Amino acid sequence: MAKPDPVIITCAVTGGIHTPSMSPHLPITPDEIVADALGAAEAGASILHLHARNPEDGRPDQTVEGFMRFLPRLKQATNAVINLTSGGSPHMKLEERVKPAAQLKPEVASLNMGSMNFGLFPLIERYPDLKYDWERTHFEATRDVVFRNTFKDIEYILTSCSANGTRFEFECYDISHLYNLAHFVDRGLVKPPFFVQSVFGILGGIGTHPEDVAHMKRTADRLFGSDYRWSVLGAGSAQLRIVAQAAAMGGNVRVGLEDSLWAGRGRLATSSAEQVRLARKIIEGLGLEVASPDEARRMLALKGGADVGF
Repeated sequence: MAKPDPVIITCAVTGGIHTPSMSPHLPITPDEIVADALGAAEAGASILHLHARNPEDGRPDQTVEGFMRFLPRLKQATNAVINLTSGGSPHMKLEERVKPAAQLKPEVASLNMGSMNFGLFPLIERYPDLKYDWERTHFEATRDVVFRNTFKDIEYILTSCSANGTRFEFECYDISHLYNLAHFVDRGLVKPPFFVQSVFGILGGIGTHPEDVAHMKRTADRLFGSDYRWSVLGAGSAQLRIVAQAAAMGGNVRVGLEDSLWAGRGRLATSSAEQVRLARKIIEGLGLEVASPDEARRMLALKGGADVGF
C-alpha cells in the first residue's frame, strides 16, 4: 500500500474578520503578527496565510506598506510558505485587494471563487462592548454587502499574479464556487496541481454539517479528479471538528485566529500555534504525518521562497 502524502497545515494568523475587541490574543501589530506566525510555523504549519492590520486600531490594512512591515522578517526567520490574501475584506475594492500579491509575488495567494453574501452582523449581539467605532461599522455593514468576486474579477487576479509564478489557494465557500473554478480550469487559466480550500460556516456560504463537508469533497473529486489538493477550514467552533473529518478523508487543513478565536468550548486560543498543535494532534492520532514546508512546495508545485518579491 502506498504511503499517504503528509498533511499540509495552513495557518491564518489574523485575517480581516475578527476585531481587536473580540480577543486580546488576536495579532494586530507587526511584532504580534511575526510572533504568532513564527509560533505557528514552529508548531507544524507549513503555510502561513497572512493579512496586514493597522497597528493603531487593528482595522484591515491592504497596503503593500502594511505587509512590508512584517514580510521580510518572516522570510528571514522561517522556511514556511508565505501566502498573501487577495481577499482583504468584503469592504475593499478589487484593485486594493490584489495589490500586495501582485507586487510582492508570494509563492501562494488566496483567491475567492465567487460573489456571496458575507454576513458578520450577528457578531454584534455577541460583542456589545466594542472598543473602536470601526468595529461596529465593519460588522453592521455586512447586512447589505455582497462580497464581489465576479468572473472578470477572478480573471483579473489570476492574470495579475500568475505571471509572477504565484499559485493560488482557491477559496470555495459554496458548491457553485467549485464550478466557477472548473470554468477557469477548462479555459486553461488554472493549471494542476491546484489547491482548493473549502470554507465552512460563514453566513452566506455552505454550512458546517458533516454532509456539507462530504458534499464539497465529492463534488471536487468529480470535477477535478487527481488534479487538485483539497483543504478545509471551519469557521468558529466548527474548526477542529472539520479538521478531524477532512484529515480522515485524506484532506489538508487550515487553522488560525483568522478562522476561529477558540481552542475548545468557551476557551479563547492564546495563539494560532495552540490551534496548530491541536490540529497536529488530530492528524498524528490518525496515523498521518504533517507536511514540512518543502513537502508542501512539492505537493503544490510552488516556485520556492527565493523567488518572491520581498
